[in-house]
Amino acid sequence: VQLLESGGGLVQPGGSLRLSCAASGFTFNNYAMNWVRQAPGKRPEWVSHINSSGGSIYYADSVKGRFTISRENAKNTLYLQMNSLKPEDTALYYCVRSELGDVYKYDYWGQGTQVTVSS
Repeated sequence: VQLLESGGGLVQPGGSLRLSCAASGFTFNNYAMNWVRQAPGKRPEWVSHINSSGGSIYYADSVKGRFTISRENAKNTLYLQMNSLKPEDTALYYCVRSELGDVYKYDYWGQGTQVTVSS
């Protein structure tokens, strides 16, 4: 199993970024996926969840209305569109796979992509 994130970078407050996660080594369209972030000195924070088909989506209150999760099963790719970014969104963003049968448990994490929001 490999999860490879990309798309992070430095952006000014109010700006946008689109994160991607290329999945391989498993049947991507069988699994729910998540984005989780971790800011320096803080515990990991769940950001968003999407089920295997993309029909059920959930967001943390802190990002609701600003972030959009999506997936393209034909390309084995997960996305996170981030708009109206704030300095408090600065973190390492991880693509995370949910376990089959228990979407609240995670079994594989990517290496993360850094998002820094600063003027």
